[in-house]
Amino acid sequence: MGWHLSRRHRHPATEEPEPVTARSLIRQLGPGFITGASDDDPSGIATYSQVGAQFGYALLWTMPLSWPLMTAIQDISARIGRITGHGIAGNLRRFHPHWLARSIVALMVAANVFNIGADFAAMGEALKLLVGGPALAYAVAFALLSLALQVFLPYHRYARVLKWLTFALFAYVAAVFAVHVSWRDALHGALVPTLPSSAGVLTAVIAVLGTTISPYLFFWQASEEAEETVDAPRDRPLKRAPWQARRHLRRIDLDTAVGMAFSNLVSFFIILTCAATLHATGATGVATAAQAAEALRPVAGALTFWIFSAGIIGTGLLAIPVLAGSAAYAVGELMEWHVSLESRPSAAKGFYSVLAAAMLTGLALDFVGIDPIRALFWSAVLNGVVAAPVMVVIMLLANNPRVVGQFSPPRPLRIVGWLATAVMLAMTAGMLVSWMRG
Repeated sequence: MGWHLSRRHRHPATEEPEPVTARSLIRQLGPGFITGASDDDPSGIATYSQVGAQFGYALLWTMPLSWPLMTAIQDISARIGRITGHGIAGNLRRFHPHWLARSIVALMVAANVFNIGADFAAMGEALKLLVGGPALAYAVAFALLSLALQVFLPYHRYARVLKWLTFALFAYVAAVFAVHVSWRDALHGALVPTLPSSAGVLTAVIAVLGTTISPYLFFWQASEEAEETVDAPRDRPLKRAPWQARRHLRRIDLDTAVGMAFSNLVSFFIILTCAATLHATGATGVATAAQAAEALRPVAGALTFWIFSAGIIGTGLLAIPVLAGSAAYAVGELMEWHVSLESRPSAAKGFYSVLAAAMLTGLALDFVGIDPIRALFWSAVLNGVVAAPVMVVIMLLANNPRVVGQFSPPRPLRIVGWLATAVMLAMTAGMLVSWMRG
């Protein structure tokens, strides 16, 4: 009988997803889209630039391979947050030994701090390339700006800023059309998986997968979905409001798929640009995003240089809040603090203290002699190593009826999620074996 009632008077059990139109799609893009866009941070840009410069088109296949894998694990992470009303760390604390939860959160936070420091350094160097001046001073300015925005601007307003910042990523799509690309070789590299015999290729692949499938992204998207079950007036965790499941799970699927596709498309174009220019001219020694931008100037022209440099700053401003925020959510949930980017600092002191500490510690690394070149690359490798055990735990949570109740992920999603986990475990094991032998 309820199916014949008007939308206004329907029983909650009949709540349906919003029809997908261009306008509704934009409205439904939220945590998944911002998560995907923030994946292409300056650390990621540096990694993709190195891979393109060193191996040319040969490793382009890592992008179409990683898209379904990252989409599945991000989708499952988001579902856990929406279903339970708790982020990954909160569910770890509730359903797994405390030592395991603490170890995973500590590793993730350490990787985030290195990543934040490397990103601030890259942003400072990029602005120096554009206007001259002291790179470290610019890094400090970016840190203070990012911290102030996160602390004093409610997240629902800040999220609008982050959505606009995603347009900075189109810089890397535009850059390809300013250079000459051998599309035949690029298509072969994208569709035919090969592993060049060059030294360090396994480390490069795990770095690509590590910066594409990163633990902080799992924690961030799950926590954002969990926070919305508290802050949105009508929303509740799906275990308590199962009639909302169809609408929210469909939105999560759409939001995540679009966000991860956008992220991978941009990553693909960064590798493509550097392969077509730097690798083609023998400039294989690029180590940072700023070096990639500088190296592009003589071989691809001033326009490509400006596009690449400005993109580094925009993507950094987009990624830093996600890196610091995911660390704060993870520690706060583990310690059972109040965690919310919508709250005033006085109402979530521990949460904002961790957020500020992550940013300022990352910034401090730029002043104590840590090589930003190595920090950029190894933060990606560390993310890849940490991702594998975190993904195992996420998959166990998603398949535990005590955690998700009746909302276990559909079988195809579970299969791809476990496949993604197996790939990360295999790549990490292969890299460790190659190091021990070499």
